[in-house]
Amino acid sequence: MVPRLRAYVEEAREYAPSRAPVFYNPVMELNRDLAVLALQAHQRAAGREVSACEPLAGCGVRGVRLAVEVEGVKRVVLGDINPRAVEFARLNVDRHKLGDRVEVFHEDANLLLSRHAAPRRRLDYIDVDPFGSPAPYLDSAIRALRSDGLLALTATDLGPLCGVHPRACLRKYGGRPLRTEYCHELAVRLLVGCLAATAARHDVGVSPVFSHSTDHYVRAYALLHHGRRRADDGLREMGHILHCFGCLHRETTRGPAFSPEQKCPECGSRLNAAGPLWLGKISDGDFCSSMRGEAAGRNLKHEGRILRLLSMVEAESGGPATYHVVDRISDSLNLPTPSTARVMAELEKGGFLAVLTHFHGKGFRTDAPAKAVREVVRRLAGA
Repeated sequence: MVPRLRAYVEEAREYAPSRAPVFYNPVMELNRDLAVLALQAHQRAAGREVSACEPLAGCGVRGVRLAVEVEGVKRVVLGDINPRAVEFARLNVDRHKLGDRVEVFHEDANLLLSRHAAPRRRLDYIDVDPFGSPAPYLDSAIRALRSDGLLALTATDLGPLCGVHPRACLRKYGGRPLRTEYCHELAVRLLVGCLAATAARHDVGVSPVFSHSTDHYVRAYALLHHGRRRADDGLREMGHILHCFGCLHRETTRGPAFSPEQKCPECGSRLNAAGPLWLGKISDGDFCSSMRGEAAGRNLKHEGRILRLLSMVEAESGGPATYHVVDRISDSLNLPTPSTARVMAELEKGGFLAVLTHFHGKGFRTDAPAKAVREVVRRLAGA
C-alpha cells in the first residue's frame, strides 16, 4: 500500500512525494532493486543469516522487499517519526505476513539506531535513504552497525555536492565541491569522505563496494570495519582533487593539506581544489559481479538498466579518479566533437587505459594526462 501521489498534486511543478501524508517515491524503484541485490550479495559473502534496518522507512516498501526478496534475512527493523507512515508500514508488513521477522517502530531515526549501538544488538545492514542529506544520521548508523556490516547511503542534495551551494556542502559533508564535468563523481567521493571521517572518530574504517549516480541522487554502499588500524587506513585514502579550469588538467593529492597557490603543471594557471574527499576506490569489481549474478532470474522491472549499470561500474572500478567528457574538451578547444569511442581507441593505441563511466553518457576514465587527451581530440577533429 502506497499513497496515490496524483491525488496530492495541485500544480504541475509540485513534487508529489513531499506533498503526500506518507513519503513514497516511485522513481526510486531502481534504487530499491539495487538495495535488494546488494544485501543479497552481502549475505552470500557473510554465509549466515543477517539483520537489516531502515530507520527512515516511509510506508515500508524497501524493508518489506528486503524481507521478502533476500534469502537469509532473519530480522528487519523499520522506523519512522511520522505516525501515518508507521501505520502504512505496519499494514504492509501484515499484508505480507511478516510480523515474525519485521518490526516497525514509531521513533526518530537516530534514536532507533542508537538503541542498536550495544555490541550484541548491532545490525548487519543499515539503509539510510533520506530526503536530502544522510549526514545527520551517520554517527548513529556507524555505531549501530556490526563490524564488516554493510551501510547504504543515499544523498539527494546534489546542489551542495555538485558545487551549486559550496557552503552547504562544507557544512554538511566537511569538504569543498567543484562545478566540473565530473561533479557527480566528486559528489560520491565527498559523501564517502564524510562517512570515512565520521567513522574514524569511532575507530571504524570503511571500504566502499558499490557507488553510483542515478537520476537525482548519488548512492554509496560501504563495508565498515572496527579497529583503529582500519580507521587509520581509511583516513589515508582522504585528500584533494586539484583541477585546472584552463586546460582541464587534474591530479590528486593525499593528506589533509594542499597549497592553495599551486600552479597547473601544464598551463601555469591556478589549480582549484575539491575536498577533503575520498580518493580510494568507490566500487569493488567483485562485489558488482556478485550483484550482477544475483539479478539473474528475479524478473526485475529495470533488469536491463541494472545489468548495464553494474557492468559499467564493474569495468570502471579499477580506473583512476575523475573522468573526461569529450564535449567539454572540444568546447575548450573550440573544435568539432569527435566520438567518444574514437577518442578512447586512439588513447588505447597510445598504450593508455580508456574505459567508459556510468557517471556521464560521453565520459571515460583514462590514465593519460589531460595534455595527451587534448592532443587526441585535436587530431581527430582535424585541427
